[in-house]
Amino acid sequence: MSLYSLARPLLFLIDPEKAHHLTFGGLDTLEKLGLPGCLMQQRIPADPREVMGLRFPNPVGLAAGLDKDGEHIDALARMGFGFIEVGTVTPRPQPGNPQPRLFRLPEADAIINRMGFNNGGVDAFVRNVQRSRFYREGGVLGLNIGKNASTPIERAADDYLHCLERVYPYASYVTVNISSPNTKNLRQLQGGDELDALLAALMQSRDRLADRHGKRVPLALKIAPDLDDEQIARIAELLLRHRVDGVIATNTTLARDAVAGLRHADEAGGLSGAPVKAASDRVIAALHARLGDALPIIGVGGVLSGADAADKCKAGARLVQLYTGLIYRGPALVADCARELRAPVA
Repeated sequence: MSLYSLARPLLFLIDPEKAHHLTFGGLDTLEKLGLPGCLMQQRIPADPREVMGLRFPNPVGLAAGLDKDGEHIDALARMGFGFIEVGTVTPRPQPGNPQPRLFRLPEADAIINRMGFNNGGVDAFVRNVQRSRFYREGGVLGLNIGKNASTPIERAADDYLHCLERVYPYASYVTVNISSPNTKNLRQLQGGDELDALLAALMQSRDRLADRHGKRVPLALKIAPDLDDEQIARIAELLLRHRVDGVIATNTTLARDAVAGLRHADEAGGLSGAPVKAASDRVIAALHARLGDALPIIGVGGVLSGADAADKCKAGARLVQLYTGLIYRGPALVADCARELRAPVA
């Protein structure tokens, strides 16, 4: 029996956001004491993958959102992830939406959140990244960027460009988050004309930054599960036109059909966990049908077992990320997924 399986019933008795901070406090303490065995119960098999020009030690990563400020990178790295993504970070600090803003739906292995990009701002974020041993030792680290809630949507590109410039020297790759449902009008940026203009500005900036820093950092776009086939087709077209390096599918959903009638089901925010899996897999498959092998897909949404991770890859993903599954299954989920996805030995 793992330490997490013992702790989870107690954590689930307290407010979810308080439990989140308590858990990270414990993880950081174990990390500082050098007790990785408490975090990682099983050895993660080596299974390197080349994606976006990067070498990933294994195909199982942490999704953005769990560590918004990059304060716990080293503790998370002890779980055996092949890569870690932190953020979403915004140019200026912001408190996010009023509490309560995080809700468990245990009957559905789900969470609803309306956090609203609560973070300490990009300058503090960069300092946290620089301090992490995982960064200094060359771990694959994705840095996820967004816009401040107070920035008008027509000026959103300014926020993304500012964050890109600040995080660029420290990122293995940068994710552009335009799909959170918890920042007003943000998903509007997934529309054709808005996305076309944003991607053009970002790719031009990336080229200038590559010249300045002497390295080309891949850019990935994170999209929503609540897209129809026409929207997916348009996004795929723009990803190829602008030569974006990858796409992360998907963020949380606004749909509630799968949790109707459950406590907290009517709370505003994005739904994650098991109920989003089918929608996420659908978007991955639709993207892959349009993109083929021209652009890699990172699959996230509803991964609560190794079999779920395998479904993402069957749909067309090259890598997978975990978020809500960790809350319900604990660190053992990383090893479960890594074993299921392990490439056959030639």
